[in-house]
Amino acid sequence: MSHDRLAWISEELADYERRDLRRRLAVRGGAQRGDGIQWQGARLANFGSNDYLGLATHPDICQAVRQAVERGGWGSGASPLITGRGELHARLEERLAEFEACEAALLFPSGFAANVGAITCLAGPGDVIFSDQKNHASIIDGCRLSGAAVRVFPHGDVDALRTMLCDAGGFRRRLIVTDSLFSMDGDFAPLADFAELADEYSAMLLVDEAHATGVFGERGRGVCELLGVESGVHVRVGTLSKALGSIGGFVSGSRPLIEWLVNRARPYFFSTAPPEAIAAAGLAALDLVSDEVQRRERLLERSARLRAELAERGFRIGNSQSQIVPIIVGEAARTMEAAARLREQGFFVPGIRPPSVPSGESLLRISLTYHHDDETIDRLLAAIEVAVR
Repeated sequence: MSHDRLAWISEELADYERRDLRRRLAVRGGAQRGDGIQWQGARLANFGSNDYLGLATHPDICQAVRQAVERGGWGSGASPLITGRGELHARLEERLAEFEACEAALLFPSGFAANVGAITCLAGPGDVIFSDQKNHASIIDGCRLSGAAVRVFPHGDVDALRTMLCDAGGFRRRLIVTDSLFSMDGDFAPLADFAELADEYSAMLLVDEAHATGVFGERGRGVCELLGVESGVHVRVGTLSKALGSIGGFVSGSRPLIEWLVNRARPYFFSTAPPEAIAAAGLAALDLVSDEVQRRERLLERSARLRAELAERGFRIGNSQSQIVPIIVGEAARTMEAAARLREQGFFVPGIRPPSVPSGESLLRISLTYHHDDETIDRLLAAIEVAVR
């Protein structure tokens, strides 16, 4: 008699349900815009998008993609080391290197792949990685897959990192990895301190700018540029999938670094290259980041206003310094109830639960975009007063 070897899955899902942790797929209708989306049959103001500059629907990007598809088709058909890397891929990598003020850059299928590829190439058995407690899952998985010893330091704790570095003299190589802008808390890493420690202890420093690329800095390069620490950061990871409105990730740095990734990064050469049309979208987005500075200026002005209003009204927003503004609720069940009440009032604000955040730190994650105007923000604030109190 056969037995259902997967019966345990239903039991585990039922446990997730009891703990208010079960996730279910939903379908968005229409375009991804901050000022409104179709969600589960309702029209909602969208505060759950990472399309920070509102470029996902920009006509210049859409036109660039159409032209690229008409010219070269859609699928790339092969790994970038076989025949998958086309002229637009190469042009985008050159442009990314120029944008990042680095010698070279390499395009990956996703930001997740870029982090895993870079970290596993930089550290391995006999090495040690120091990782911030609140780093993105792609960084955590890259650390695990590397085979290196991993030391997790409390979030943003410079003194703890220093102590760990002091005790790590027996390793071959040392790598410090951190997000620049943390995706749930909206705060910055103390990058100047990390750069000093990397220099003092002969460590490599990798910074993931995923949520900061296009938004911060005079030229939109991110928090490293904003804080003036670019020269002290050895490896920068970014993504095209958030403020740049497309999909794909990249690593930028020295030319030897990029050559090393070409030869060693398994997520790079064991994946089919992304379509060239994605590279066309990236090139158009970089032009817009350069030409339409008002997009990030307006975004940051309204982000500062929202943070000030929420803090004045007594909501817990942590140390957010960005367009990502959490309202820390605590319990998962209460968080999801608040998110549901906001949807009833016409607002999509995602509830974030473990494992995305630590137990007891569930939150509502407000993502502001260029498309959010003052009137919509005022209405959101009024709705939060009803839903979260």
